[in-house]
Amino acid sequence: MAIDDKQLIALLTTFKEDIIQSVDHRIGIFQEDIQHKMDLVVEGQQSLGERMDRFEGRMTGIENRLERVEVRVVAVEMKVDALDKKVDALDKKVDAVDEKVDAVEKKVDAVAVDVAAHRRDTEAHRKGWRVSDGE
Repeated sequence: MAIDDKQLIALLTTFKEDIIQSVDHRIGIFQEDIQHKMDLVVEGQQSLGERMDRFEGRMTGIENRLERVEVRVVAVEMKVDALDKKVDALDKKVDAVDEKVDAVEKKVDAVAVDVAAHRRDTEAHRKGWRVSDGE
């Protein structure tokens, strides 16, 4: 069976059209697949964008809370510094009172020694010395 030129051209033309249709069909499928994947990527990017927006909102809230905590910490530090100064002043006053108490104790001890000496002296002279009313 011999094929003449017209049949060969018709056969090749049909074969060419079949190949073109097959390639067009495959390219169409490939385009649809690529488009589907691109849609998934876009959807994923949108989802990530929304998540990032929510995360950014949370971070802003956390930053605001941290700023309030920092303000409170500074206030507490100032109060602690003031309290330290008051405690230091109180320590100085207590030290001064301690010194005064020590001085008073020394005076009381000296008076006690004087009283004891005076008592010994008056008791030693009782027999011979008497106080009279002038008679």
